[in-house]
Amino acid sequence: MLKHRARAVFLLIFAAAIGYFVYSSQQPSAKHAFKLGLDLSGGTHLVYKADISKLAPEDIKDSMASLRDVVEHRVNLFGVSEPLVQTEQGAALSSKESAYKLIIELPGITNVDEAVKSIGATPRLEFRVATADDMRAFQASSTSFASTSDQTVAYLNIFSDTGLNGSMVSRANIQFNTTTNQPVVGLAFTSEGRDIFSKVTKDNIGNYIGIFLDGSPISVPVVREQIADGKAEINGTFTLDEAKTLVRNLNYGALPVPISLISTQTIGPSLGQAAVDGGIKTGIVAFIIIAIFLIIWYRLPGFIAIIALAVYTILMLALFKLIPVTLTAAGIAGFILSIGMAVDANILIFERMKEELARGRGIWDAMHEGFARAWASIRDSNISSIITGAVLYYFGSTSVVTGFALVFVVGVIVSMFTAITASRLLLYAVSPSRTTKLSTFLISNGFRK
Repeated sequence: MLKHRARAVFLLIFAAAIGYFVYSSQQPSAKHAFKLGLDLSGGTHLVYKADISKLAPEDIKDSMASLRDVVEHRVNLFGVSEPLVQTEQGAALSSKESAYKLIIELPGITNVDEAVKSIGATPRLEFRVATADDMRAFQASSTSFASTSDQTVAYLNIFSDTGLNGSMVSRANIQFNTTTNQPVVGLAFTSEGRDIFSKVTKDNIGNYIGIFLDGSPISVPVVREQIADGKAEINGTFTLDEAKTLVRNLNYGALPVPISLISTQTIGPSLGQAAVDGGIKTGIVAFIIIAIFLIIWYRLPGFIAIIALAVYTILMLALFKLIPVTLTAAGIAGFILSIGMAVDANILIFERMKEELARGRGIWDAMHEGFARAWASIRDSNISSIITGAVLYYFGSTSVVTGFALVFVVGVIVSMFTAITASRLLLYAVSPSRTTKLSTFLISNGFRK
C-alpha cells in the first residue's frame, strides 16, 4: 500500500510540474507557445494554379519543387511566423486543366493584395562584389555586434552592386571537379553578361563575388582570375543536393512555373480568437459533464477517473507544445472528442470490476481482474481507432483533415497510458485494504447494478 501511494504522489507531482509548464508557456511570445493554425490565429490562405502546359513530363516534379522553394524564400521575407508553402497534385477536370496547385498560408497577414503582389513578383538575382580587405575586417569584428540582425546588415553593406543580374545568366548546370570529384556549379552568361562579368572579374581578382537571391547571399566565391569567355564555376564544399538547389535558384531567377491565383481566404484575428475561446469553453463544459457522470455513477473510482482524465489533458497540452502540433479548429474538435474516448477505457475497467464484485471477490481482487480482463477490449478498440486516424492523416488532402487525425491519434495513444497506468496506480493507492461499511459505500455501491 505504501509503495502504491508513493508512486501515486510522484505521478501527481509530475503532472503538476507539466501543468505548470503548460500554464507558464502559454504566452504567444514564449518558446513553447501553442502553435495555432490559420483558422485560429487569423491570416491569409492563398491557392494558386500552376501552368505546367509548357513543361516536359519529366521536368514537372523538379519545376514544382523549385517553385515551392522560390515562393517559400519570398514568403520568409515577410517575417511571417510559421508560414506554410506546399504543392498539391489533384485530379484535373479536363486534360487541358492544370492539376498542380501551390498552397500558401500566411498567419497574421491580412493584406491579401500585398501578399499576392510580393509572391507573384520576379525574384531578384544579383551579383555583388566585396573586397578581400572588407571581408577580413568584417570577420575580425563579427563577434562585436549586439545582435544577429546587426551582424547581417553589416555583412550585406560590404558588398557593392556590379550591374550584373539574373537576366544575364543564360544557363546554370552541375559539373564535377576532375580532381576531387566534388560537385561545382557552372554558369554561362549572355553576351551582355559576358562583357560585364569579364570586367568585374578583371578588376576584382582576389576579392569576393556574392550571388544574391532576393537580397540574401546564396554563394560567395573568390575571384581567382579574369573570366572573359562568359563561363564560370562556383566552387565550394557543396553536396550534390546543395549544388542542385543552387542551380535551380540560378536557372529560375523568375518563378519557374507560371501561376495564377484561384482562391483567397482571409481570417481576421478576432474571428480566430473567437474560435479559440469557443473551443476552450466547449472543452471545459465537456470535461465537467463527464466528471459529474463518472462521480455520480462510480463514486470513488469515478473520482479517480477524473484525476486520470486531468492528467491526460495536461499531457496532451504539453505534447501540443513540444511536438509541436499545429492546432486548428478541427484539431480542437479532435481533442475534445478524445476526452470522451479517454474515459471509455475507464468505463470498461469499472464494469469488469463490477462483475467481479458481483461474484463475491474482494475489492483488491476485483480491481486486479477488472484491469486484466478489460485490457484486451481496450487494446483492440484503440488499435482500430489509431488505424482509422492514421489513414485519415496519410490520405487527408487538407490541413483540416490531417490536423484532426493527428490530434486524434495522439489522444488515443496518451489515453491508453492514463487509463491503464494512471487510473490503476491511483485506484490502488486510495482503495481500502479491507472491507468496511465506508469501503462498501465508496467502492461496492459505486458498482451497483
